[in-house]
Amino acid sequence: MGTRGKRTGVIGGGIVGIALARALAQRGDEVTVLEKESRLAAHQTGHNSGVVHAGLYFAPGSLKATLCAAGRAQLREFCQEKQLPHREVGKLVIAVDETEIAALDEIERRSRANGVPDLERIDDRGRIGEIEPHAYGVAAVHSPRTAVVDYAAITEAMAQDVRSAGGSILLGHEVTALTASTDRAQVRTAASDHEFDRVVVCAGLQSDVVARLVGADPSPKILPFRGEYWSLRPERTGLVRGMIYPVPDPRFPFLGVHFTRGVYDDVHVGPNAVPALAREGYSWGRISIRDTWESLRWPGAGPLARRHWRMGVDEVSASILKPRYFRKAQRFIPELTMGDLRRSGAAGVRAQAWGRGGELIDDFAIDRVGAVTLVRNAPSPAATSSLAIADHLIAQL
Repeated sequence: MGTRGKRTGVIGGGIVGIALARALAQRGDEVTVLEKESRLAAHQTGHNSGVVHAGLYFAPGSLKATLCAAGRAQLREFCQEKQLPHREVGKLVIAVDETEIAALDEIERRSRANGVPDLERIDDRGRIGEIEPHAYGVAAVHSPRTAVVDYAAITEAMAQDVRSAGGSILLGHEVTALTASTDRAQVRTAASDHEFDRVVVCAGLQSDVVARLVGADPSPKILPFRGEYWSLRPERTGLVRGMIYPVPDPRFPFLGVHFTRGVYDDVHVGPNAVPALAREGYSWGRISIRDTWESLRWPGAGPLARRHWRMGVDEVSASILKPRYFRKAQRFIPELTMGDLRRSGAAGVRAQAWGRGGELIDDFAIDRVGAVTLVRNAPSPAATSSLAIADHLIAQL
């Protein structure tokens, strides 16, 4: 059965929710987006580094890898159509010593299996210097087509397409109740009640909260991780031409501290990854006792802490102590000085899904309760893949 003419509610005004609403509205659905904030892209979409991932890290054949490959091409075309900035500044993933070569080999293997365009393996320090003159390493892989964009601007452009196709976007509408039968869903907000033929939940940091409203399995739960950014002083941005990334630790779904030249030519450093004390905890001062208690009492809390406490101590200490953060960054640019880094004030909170056994869930996860489809986990590269995720969800519907 086609999707034409259905009354569809989309909960969440980040880039995934808006991309889905756009695709449905353009197919003829009567679409209403419910967003609790006063603006779109208020959380993960508007607080990331703006990278359009080329697919270097993802397990070949995974949903992440498949949707990233399709999504990056669609996003480039969308930016061209809407005349939005899309800059292919390139990414250099650097092994700083011989101990990281095996992991770099795996990155190269995955990249080639995922069809990363124009990938180059580098085992010559001189070639590293040609691409990034101030970087240090013994080997690298270079993805020259990796790009940067403004995801908040892209979300607003998609939202305009939603409205042009007859859809509605209701800001300041936080969902307080959600019930579902096989062919109907009722949604209540503080401002209004709605009945839909179907609802898709793309609620990011609140995805497990909304899932509980409709009676879905509590797992996976969202564990918020804050990523804090520093930036290079304007007169020192010449230290970085594009992006300089470390070889990631395969045990964690985080890439480590890296350098990114943004779409507007600023250079930011980071993010790190520290457990946030609130779902929307963009600073140490933002604390939710309820959110923190829910995380601590989750069955997976003990196993996760035992498995990754060393990483946690390292990341928290780097957050609090600038010298530790600086040393992580200086490994890749020896000329970097402490004074080159300044607090940018920017931070993002990642909605990291984790299971009852403490496992960090690394791929997309989609659940369903009657007429309600729940996007339970949409990790990076969700922004890159947003248009492809929309197509995938429509196929599921």
